Amino acid sequence: QVQLVESGGGLVQAGGSLRLSCAASGSIFSINAMGWYRQVPGKQRELVAVITSSGSTNYADSVKGRFTISRDNVKNTVYLQMNSLKPEDTAVYYCNADFVRSDTYFRVRVRDFWGQGTQVTVSS
Repeated sequence: QVQLVESGGGLVQAGGSLRLSCAASGSIFSINAMGWYRQVPGKQRELVAVITSSGSTNYADSVKGRFTISRDNVKNTVYLQMNSLKPEDTAVYYCNADFVRSDTYFRVRVRDFWGQGTQVTVSS
């Protein structure tokens, strides 16, 4: 059983900062990439940032220069430091992982595994 547990969401004023964390636990052999997505009601889930096992990153244009994604490979945890937050950043933020699961006899690649989501609300 693998879990992604997110934390760090909340309410913040525009211009403020929040740091999201997502810890992966369970029968994980290795993690290829971890990322953050967000979704507002009535809209599709969108990529915010992603980081590979080698540390390569990719960001949505709307967050470049304000958000920073990082990971701790020992702790199987990914972080999203969000600075200069804007009301339009308000959304449910979901952690996503692409990893190899270690079963009893096999290793299985799992793509698009999601956390439960954490609410981020930015007030104007």
